[in-house]
Amino acid sequence: MTGDGDDSFIAAVKPLVDAMGGELLAPDEAGPEDVVLAWRGADVVAVRLPQLADSLDHILAAMERRMGKPLADLDRKAKQEVVRTLEARGAFSVRHGVETVASALGVSRFTVYNYLNRDKNP
Repeated sequence: MTGDGDDSFIAAVKPLVDAMGGELLAPDEAGPEDVVLAWRGADVVAVRLPQLADSLDHILAAMERRMGKPLADLDRKAKQEVVRTLEARGAFSVRHGVETVASALGVSRFTVYNYLNRDKNP
């Protein structure tokens, strides 16, 4: 990555990249799937985005940190809220997403589907 003036730009985007589970790289290390960010007309930093399956694991870990305890230890209402949040973030479009979420919540796939359907049929 580059010099002095660019450090504040990198510092500004780092929390977003971390929240996505991405990785910061020097622009010259960027591959074809990486996103190169420019600042003031110069390439400053590249972002390597995670694979979708890795993103789901990262999102679950972040939710667990935010809740302050394992997701499996949450009460039913909190687990339902987690499922709603994950659905809004596209977690169930990932292959084996329901199974991954069910495992993290300590419930069955059937229960996750019930939580999803509950919101669609009030």
